[in-house]
Amino acid sequence: MRDLKQLADIRLFLLDMDGTFYLDDQLLPGAKELLEKEKEGGFSTLFLTNNSSRSTLDYVARLAGLGVPVLPEKILTSGEASILYMQHNHWPQKLLVIGTPSLEQQFRDAGYALVSQPEAEAVVLGFDTTLTYAKLTDLCNALRAGLPYLATHPDFNCPVANGFIPDIGAMIAFAKAATGREPDVVIGKPNGGIAQAAADRYGLRLDQIAMVGDRLYTDIALGACGVRTVFVLSGEGTLAELPEYSVQPDWIFDNMQGLVDALNDL
Repeated sequence: MRDLKQLADIRLFLLDMDGTFYLDDQLLPGAKELLEKEKEGGFSTLFLTNNSSRSTLDYVARLAGLGVPVLPEKILTSGEASILYMQHNHWPQKLLVIGTPSLEQQFRDAGYALVSQPEAEAVVLGFDTTLTYAKLTDLCNALRAGLPYLATHPDFNCPVANGFIPDIGAMIAFAKAATGREPDVVIGKPNGGIAQAAADRYGLRLDQIAMVGDRLYTDIALGACGVRTVFVLSGEGTLAELPEYSVQPDWIFDNMQGLVDALNDL
């Protein structure tokens, strides 16, 4: 691990949400305290979540309900990042979107036409808490037809207060078992494009940024692109899993309060 004093070099902390900042409707230790520490200057924060089941405005409302008022520009979701990627790379306009009503509306607002299979020209798979067998059937039929296939992120589980619920990674595995297809593109962490988008937004180098998260295979794996990483043990990941991963965290804390304490000691 890096010396704690090197935390002073970090100018932007990317904050995962589920399992890092909160669980269900409870803020985790250190969540508010880190935002209070930000007010002293020296660094900024940006919420960076792989959860595409909610929109940016949904997260603004959710955080406000937890007593944490933030502006929309302080949040970047994998759903938003997916739309930016598709616009930049000129993906088709007629989409089969497997996702929540919130994710569907984000694509409609961006000008995409949401259609059923076989009218679709491309497929977007998001974290769909409204998933049905009919949706899975439509997804698999579209993949067998060879349509371009984007997944918003790769997480296998989403941490909640009572443990975990299956996330999009389980849906990707289901589709692969049925069709043999993997996504052509996966947008969310550990894809370095999201980190670069944050760096561009704040005018920083990647090594001036630290990802704070609870998942080794997404949050900490983002370190492969050059950002620093802070592993918190408040969500999915455990210390016992560390030997399985080639990308290791730069710093480890029980929760975000540990990070706040380290920053206060600088």
